Amino acid sequence: MKIAILTVSDKGSQGLREDASGPVIKEIFTDRGDEVVFYEVIPDEKEVISEKLRELADNERADLLVTTGGTGFAPRDVTPEATGEVIDREVPGLGEKMRAETAKYTELAYLSRAKAGLRHQSLILNLPGSPKAVRECLATVIDIIPHGISVLQGEITEH
Repeated sequence: MKIAILTVSDKGSQGLREDASGPVIKEIFTDRGDEVVFYEVIPDEKEVISEKLRELADNERADLLVTTGGTGFAPRDVTPEATGEVIDREVPGLGEKMRAETAKYTELAYLSRAKAGLRHQSLILNLPGSPKAVRECLATVIDIIPHGISVLQGEITEH
């Protein structure tokens, strides 16, 4: 798969904090043999997030667009709203599975507002902002994502 990573962080985009979660995502996917074709740290601005997701999906730059950060309760946490603006169809099961499985480690997982959805030939997946949560959440869904993308892109037409 071709993977695009967007870290959503005001401080990270200003160079005031080093991104710890984006590199974890990159490591997980490259260790699986996937190709990271895009990586950027952007601010917690709904319009910026939406614009970048549209650009990546509409230009078929990646099969999977992964965001990290902006999924909590803070006033500037707007990643799920930005994702909601650009997706054609929601994939609620991915967020549900991540929350249910990671709640085994901490009940705070149920406070995540992470969303997933489809735009054209791409799957967009929101992840939390901490490296630990990124690892835990991806572990719950990473094995089913390739099948979903194959169906989305017409490579699998029968189940």
